[in-house]
Amino acid sequence: MHIMSTKFQTNEEAIKNRKWVLIDGNDQVVGRLATRIAHILRGKHKPTYTPHNDGGDYVVLVNADKVKFTGIKEQEKVFRHHTGFAGGLKEGTAAEVRSKHPERIIEHAVKGMLPKSALGKNMIDKLKIYAGETHPHVAQNPEKI
Repeated sequence: MHIMSTKFQTNEEAIKNRKWVLIDGNDQVVGRLATRIAHILRGKHKPTYTPHNDGGDYVVLVNADKVKFTGIKEQEKVFRHHTGFAGGLKEGTAAEVRSKHPERIIEHAVKGMLPKSALGKNMIDKLKIYAGETHPHVAQNPEKI
């Protein structure tokens, strides 16, 4: 009698099969772009997807300063972060955050779509965001999507 069993990808196999992906954020809607990035970081686009392993690819996002919001979110959406010191709550609208740290818009959106655990922290580390057109990951030959 043959017993069926599901083959799970090991952590070593996942690390060996990682690729680099390049995404251009020019004129992309923030939420839809973040969903696509989170999907790739988790590894859900691969047939070897395993929920408890980090089987995703590295993602390089360029032109993060050119992403767009729909509706009036640019003026009304508020981003908050805390410095860790007493009274250290900092907040600003999407337009203010874009002018100072455009990478934080995408990072905030993607981070909310990943697991809230050590696994999620490892996944967000594979996301490289750059405001401009250039990036230092040319040597990794990222595949353009």
